[in-house]
Amino acid sequence: MPELPDVELYLECLAPRIVGRVLEHVRLGSPFLLRTVEPPLAAVAGTHVIAVRRLGKRIVIALEGERFLVFHLMIAGRFRWRPRGARIPGKVGLAAFEFSTGTLLLTEASSRKRASLHVVAGEEGLRALDPGGLEVLQSDLAAFRAVLVSESHTLKRALTDPHLFSGIGNAYSDEILHRARLSPIALTGQLDDDEVAHLYAATRATLTEWLQRLRAQVGDGFPEHVTAFREGMAVHGRYRQPCPDCGAPVQRIAYADNETNYCARCQTGGRLLADRGLSRLLKRDWPRTLEELETLRRPRA
Repeated sequence: MPELPDVELYLECLAPRIVGRVLEHVRLGSPFLLRTVEPPLAAVAGTHVIAVRRLGKRIVIALEGERFLVFHLMIAGRFRWRPRGARIPGKVGLAAFEFSTGTLLLTEASSRKRASLHVVAGEEGLRALDPGGLEVLQSDLAAFRAVLVSESHTLKRALTDPHLFSGIGNAYSDEILHRARLSPIALTGQLDDDEVAHLYAATRATLTEWLQRLRAQVGDGFPEHVTAFREGMAVHGRYRQPCPDCGAPVQRIAYADNETNYCARCQTGGRLLADRGLSRLLKRDWPRTLEELETLRRPRA
């Protein structure tokens, strides 16, 4: 799922292409994309784009007359910028938004269509879609600490809760916790002041650094390879690969369709965190440390 750095990059690349331009026409490729009835989508055709904004992980195109197109890309939704009149791709195409400068395509490379578009009237209607999470890059340490300890969660859950923190998901939370040298299952209320400060600094540094990296990669172009698995990430998506800081194999906790990646040596004092499925299967044979894990993996003579 595109997270804060990816969404911000989309906004930066969209702004010079569509702000101040007229949204001439909208073509829907999938009726399941549109989640609202009033105002009708047809009502926004022929209106000027006033601005583009971020609402958590959502992308907002603000139109004259206080009308807003609010996109949630979910896991596989992506924007593509193409020449005017570009056709909507058959299997993955969801919609096309026509401007004098080009066509903004929305695609979703998944059989499960989760991406959504809401057409919203007025700022009050827009606020109803805002999860309300803290914008860490615009807040100080005191505000960060207050939100962090407002509910008792694991750090992984707290960072990815859109009602607590804005724009952070599975991928960048792994990177943040690795940078902060904190366990993903540590409880928010058990951190001391120094650990909270390290987490705050790591969050800001990780998001800022990746936004700068993505800007450099795209240059004057448009983001075409938005993914949760980036070359240069420390732990996310790097299960069993060496940690770039200590060389220990990256570990994971798998659950549902997601997984948490972490370095046991850097983040948990060498202790392996129980994987819900595998640890239940192995029970007492579940390795508790990196040393025990390596012993299990060594070929028997």
